[in-house]
Amino acid sequence: MTRLPTTTTPLAATGVSALVRLAVLCVGPDGDISYWNRGAEELFGHRWECVFGRPAAGLLPHTAGRHPGEQDALDVLDDLTRSAWAGALPTTDRDGGVKDVVWWSYRVMEPTGRSLLVIAANARPLRDTGPRLALGDQLLPYTADGTTSRGAVRITPRLAPVADPAHAEHLAGRLGSVLPRVSAGRLDRIVRQIVPLGYPAVEVDGTVLLPVLPEEYGTTVAPPATNPATGRTARPSRPAPHPELLPGPRGDVTAPVPAPVGVPGLSIAPGHVLDEQLALLRETGAKVGTTLDLETTARELCAVTVPRFADFAAVLVVDQLFSDTEPPKDDLSGATILARRVAVAHTDTTPGPWAAALPEGELIPLPADSTPRLGEPLLVPVIDPALAQDIALDLGVPGLGPLLPERSMVVVPLTARGTVLGRMCFLRHPGRRPFDAKDAATAAEVAARGAVHLDNARLHRLESRAAATLQRSMMPTRPPRIPGVRIAHRYMPGDRQAQVGGDWFDAIQLPGGRVALIVGDVMGHGLLSAAVMGQFRTSVITMAALDLPPAQLLRHLDNLAHRLGAEHLATCVYAVYDPIHRTLALANAGHIPPVLARHDGRSQLLQVPEGAPIGVGGVPFETVEIPVPDGSWLVLCTDGLVEVRGQGIDAGLAALCSNVIEPQQTPEDVCEQILNRVHSDDRRDDVALLVANFQGIPSEDVAEWRLSMDLSEVRKARALTREQLARWGLRGLSDLTELLVSELVTNALRVASHEVSLRLMRVGKLLVEVSDDDHNLPQLRRADADDEEGRGLALVSNLSRRWGTSRKAVGKVVWFELPLPD
Repeated sequence: MTRLPTTTTPLAATGVSALVRLAVLCVGPDGDISYWNRGAEELFGHRWECVFGRPAAGLLPHTAGRHPGEQDALDVLDDLTRSAWAGALPTTDRDGGVKDVVWWSYRVMEPTGRSLLVIAANARPLRDTGPRLALGDQLLPYTADGTTSRGAVRITPRLAPVADPAHAEHLAGRLGSVLPRVSAGRLDRIVRQIVPLGYPAVEVDGTVLLPVLPEEYGTTVAPPATNPATGRTARPSRPAPHPELLPGPRGDVTAPVPAPVGVPGLSIAPGHVLDEQLALLRETGAKVGTTLDLETTARELCAVTVPRFADFAAVLVVDQLFSDTEPPKDDLSGATILARRVAVAHTDTTPGPWAAALPEGELIPLPADSTPRLGEPLLVPVIDPALAQDIALDLGVPGLGPLLPERSMVVVPLTARGTVLGRMCFLRHPGRRPFDAKDAATAAEVAARGAVHLDNARLHRLESRAAATLQRSMMPTRPPRIPGVRIAHRYMPGDRQAQVGGDWFDAIQLPGGRVALIVGDVMGHGLLSAAVMGQFRTSVITMAALDLPPAQLLRHLDNLAHRLGAEHLATCVYAVYDPIHRTLALANAGHIPPVLARHDGRSQLLQVPEGAPIGVGGVPFETVEIPVPDGSWLVLCTDGLVEVRGQGIDAGLAALCSNVIEPQQTPEDVCEQILNRVHSDDRRDDVALLVANFQGIPSEDVAEWRLSMDLSEVRKARALTREQLARWGLRGLSDLTELLVSELVTNALRVASHEVSLRLMRVGKLLVEVSDDDHNLPQLRRADADDEEGRGLALVSNLSRRWGTSRKAVGKVVWFELPLPD
């Protein structure tokens, strides 16, 4: 393309200017649009939010001759502009219409590289009627001299220096008002780069060269302010924290309307500002708070404001939000507050400095006397470099100091339901319009709406922790280690929000090496079911210590349910495994039957009388006893595991029974395999699963004797113990074991009526049990120096590793354990 002509003819110092509605845009070093004012929106049709931060290439197709769209207008300008250029260049707007545009473009050195600053105007009204002229503050009509064809005005864009310094200061001040609203220092640097290259000007009808000044709707051409100390005309400075009142077109006082939220540009109509603010608030409502997770909500709040409203956003919350304590209220005096940075977002392509200065998750101490305090807002339109480090220290982030100079900042509190949750910080780069009071109000409204979602996440976090703590307190944390049986279990709540439910399981050690296995399901979900479950589980543990038969235990549990309330219903399976006799006794209260897998891999549903749920009443429970060979597996579960949508429980149980267990697996492996095979994501019920592998206790590791009701049997008990320990190769334990057996057998013979028995078991430890038919449990008591009784249990308690007592169906048992020698 042929380079269009420019001129170096100085402007006449007449004070006459052409008032033109100017579009101003800037293409950054990376080729993205970094500035787009209201005039650019009017001229080209693209709204700022659609172009800001996006590539300039392809935005404004260039139309030249017969081949429209061959090249982009901004690409052409980039090629033509070595230092500065002026000329006419048609382009296509957003709707495809051809626009006759005059351009003035400049190469501007920025801290991030060389940018292209472009000033443009619609040439059509200038050619049709001529430009609007002003002599100082006075508007002048323009009349063509009649030499042009068809009455059109010939307009040629030019770049021209100004000979008169006073006039140059005036033009620089007026031109600065339409350039990017940045800090005073940076604006001054931009103007100083433009001035030597020539001011935007138009040559009218080839006779007069006029400087182009921005025309603002609804305002007068105000004279520049003069510094009384120097006599020089002042250039525009950064806006004050609060809008100043300016004279209106008739001399009345009106407040200026700031540019759209997050958009650098000129003063515009109030309706546009309101639309942009409402659009941001609508997006905040739509995109923030999609989950009840605190970190996710904070990131959504940052993402919705960057880059639309700011170039940087960070959310800090009081660290107590991460604990079980309440955050501080509005009165935050007298203490240093720890805040945690949970989310950061920015537009920089090189995130290294931000990540180093502002890592997510960092704890920040906020002194009580910091400015601003946690619950106070702060607006700094442009940060003075001399104060940047002090501001960073007040914010509690010293590393942020080098990143703050010349930026605009707003800090607003995050407050919801009277609780100060933290604060939110926004920054704009120097290339964007600084924040003003209306922006600060918008930021406060965004933060207030986001704070409600953060508080919801906080409350959900506290409720979930409380519910999880409740659930953990009522469920066994790890399977007990019981001789002759290996156990594993899993629990998954159906309520994904509350994380609690009414399903439970247990494994309880009983006398004689036996173990009680229980799975139950309280009807319903949530905290109420969990509370009822806790009562039922505690009752089962207590009654299991009485060594009641399974059916009798369920009957007592049913009676308890009636006392708790008629609405408390539950299903339950209670099973007792005897590893010595290899038997399993079960009773069922309306629960799905358990699965027994034999050692050869065959599985079957155990046919146990179903009974009625706990709490129904009036229905008998029956105990069924079956043999269980060593290597057998018992699977107890609740219906949430096998109740799959679209299938019956029988189908789920059939899947559960179909070769899910291999002999070489561990109980933990079996749990995982069952869950992976029959568990589905669409479940809505709790799941409790208990798997037990029965290994039995070899007969050679068990010795048992019945003793006569004669105190001379104490000597016999010691002899039998000594001989059995010798056969087991445990002579080192003989003396201690004989002493403790002697004490327990003596006590049993004194209180028993018909029967006393002694049992020794070698099950990874030495387990000794003494049983009798008296139901009164012995009490450990202190014996004085002259007492002749009361020392037997004290010896057992002090010399054994563990000991205990429990009732049996008839009588009681007293037992103790001794570790086997290495």
